[in-house]
Amino acid sequence: MVPLLLTFNNPKFKQMYELLNKNWMTEDELCEQCGEQACVAACISILKKGNLIEEQWRMPKPGQKPCKEYRTTYGTFRASFQCTMTDLADLIYIALSTDDNLRTLVSNIDDELKTGNSSISDIGRKFGVSSLFVKALSKRIPHLDVKGQGLVYADNNGR
Repeated sequence: MVPLLLTFNNPKFKQMYELLNKNWMTEDELCEQCGEQACVAACISILKKGNLIEEQWRMPKPGQKPCKEYRTTYGTFRASFQCTMTDLADLIYIALSTDDNLRTLVSNIDDELKTGNSSISDIGRKFGVSSLFVKALSKRIPHLDVKGQGLVYADNNGR
């Protein structure tokens, strides 16, 4: 849910999503259409975290290097879930907020990971937030990801 809200709250990300919904495109092609490389890389990272895009290798022309191309995974959205209003409020807050308290919490979570504490429930208890809050926050932070019941540093090198 967080990657969706992040994508559709940013006009550039929304534009890239719409382009990828129509065609397979490389990062360079997206840059030509939408702007700078950093924005494209950030959008692709968020879409990957949400499993909203798929990738494949494009066959190169003779003498060129192969490159990855992307397109959206889903063309329709259907939601059938139930959660508390508190959890829904947390998800929306995390996805759309620019609050400095979130930056502080991210910094504290980074410190916990560096000391070896990767347990989502332990981190949530330590900082007085729910496990869902920690998981949702990791979807917003480019360098973090969820593996099982723990947080890990995301491998963004394999783009």
